[in-house]
Amino acid sequence: MTTFVPATACLLAALCTVASQGAQAFKPAGDGGFEFDTGVLRGRLRAGGQSLGLSSVVHIPTATRLDSSNGLFSHYRVFTRGKRHGGGAWDWPSSAMLRPDGAVEVVFPATPERPIEMQALYRWAGPATLDLETAVRAVSDLEAFESFLASYFSAPFTNSIVCARDAAGPGQMRFVAADKPAGDWQVFPRDDAAVGVIRDGRWQLEPHPVAWVIRPPLAKPLTVRRAPVTGLTAILMAAPTDCFAIATPHESEGHYSTYLSLFGRDLKAGETARARARLVILTSPNDAEIVRQYETWEESR
Repeated sequence: MTTFVPATACLLAALCTVASQGAQAFKPAGDGGFEFDTGVLRGRLRAGGQSLGLSSVVHIPTATRLDSSNGLFSHYRVFTRGKRHGGGAWDWPSSAMLRPDGAVEVVFPATPERPIEMQALYRWAGPATLDLETAVRAVSDLEAFESFLASYFSAPFTNSIVCARDAAGPGQMRFVAADKPAGDWQVFPRDDAAVGVIRDGRWQLEPHPVAWVIRPPLAKPLTVRRAPVTGLTAILMAAPTDCFAIATPHESEGHYSTYLSLFGRDLKAGETARARARLVILTSPNDAEIVRQYETWEESR
């Protein structure tokens, strides 16, 4: 026996889908940037036309400000072997457009001095889930290219935790806190090759050189910033092939920042490479739920 779904039910389902997508879309703002209100998170993207990622981000249910200084998921330092390409990509000229599906595409054109064309695509995957795809096209050969993706959280987000390998055995993992006794600035590399990139001299280049302390290797490119009083938790993740290290200052250091080191490989002239990252905001997730967020995303890619 054939079951017919009433046309009104189909129309209602379609309208609900459109409404859901609309709630999770970026919208133009008057200053050349974009705004969003997903029902869970409210804020700005490229406020004032500057490439500083998400800013003025508020968790609506708790009225908590999430970001500080230079925003969440902003493209900061860009390196090739022996060269830093300006202070940060957030200073590069760029343009942005709103796509029909509500995503925002940002383009950083190449220049004669900077043979790198970069594109960033910001898209809401859910009311508290942001996806970012960074694409780079090499105008000339780029050795050990790196795009350092920065997130600066507000002062309540003191706890910084990284998913690292456990010495207990192969395939084992544990969440390691960035405690101050381990060092002021800490980096968790993917492998020995990643350590070689980190230590090739790029982090001694001005401005603001950093002396990174090498911590245990990554089990997964998965890290957490947590506000212990409210339980609000920012989960940051990237694809294993796209992220060669996670960096963070010690937990209570005043930047309250977390960084994803993306790419970390040679690109030939004309080659295009992509790196994917995700930001999820939850309240008081346990370790298993954090890992499940990563695995669910991994299965969907």
